[in-house]
Amino acid sequence: MYPVNRGSARLILRECQIGDVEAVYAIYGDAEVTRHLSFEPRSKDDVDAIVTRGIAAATVTPRSEYALAVVERDSNALVGVGRLALDPHQQSACTFGFALRADVWGKGFGRETVDLLLGLAFEELALHRVWGARSPLNSASASTMAAAGMVEEGTIRGHIQKSGVWRDSVVHAILDHEWVGAPRP
Repeated sequence: MYPVNRGSARLILRECQIGDVEAVYAIYGDAEVTRHLSFEPRSKDDVDAIVTRGIAAATVTPRSEYALAVVERDSNALVGVGRLALDPHQQSACTFGFALRADVWGKGFGRETVDLLLGLAFEELALHRVWGARSPLNSASASTMAAAGMVEEGTIRGHIQKSGVWRDSVVHAILDHEWVGAPRP
């Protein structure tokens, strides 16, 4: 499916563009934002490569990766990124992730972003299962995923190595029939 363009009351989920590098760097280069993510803050060159790969992945057939920009509708500012990655070893399923600029935390954009990603996965891609992993210390992400109807399934021990230390990840998932009945804001 190309191009992706989904909207909510305040946000638009769209394909990344090469002009998004600076705005994505403001997210992936920020130590506070990446504190709970699976990687250290990225350099501008790293972000340029990530955005370029995401743009290229958008035109591959069949498409297996959706690297998307989260844009505030009123200001047209990129406030976050979202990702769906299909796995050939998981029948009709994908992993997902999202990150928002620190200055927009606490405004409900996380929940809207998750809803947009899940809507894409279930309503447009007709997937059966979506799952994501979070840092055990990221209570905001836990609350956001729970509010979207995702179920905490368990812990992957020693899942991520960051700063030379192995960290667990907590898995949350939702199935297509659960999405249909999940409350929306």
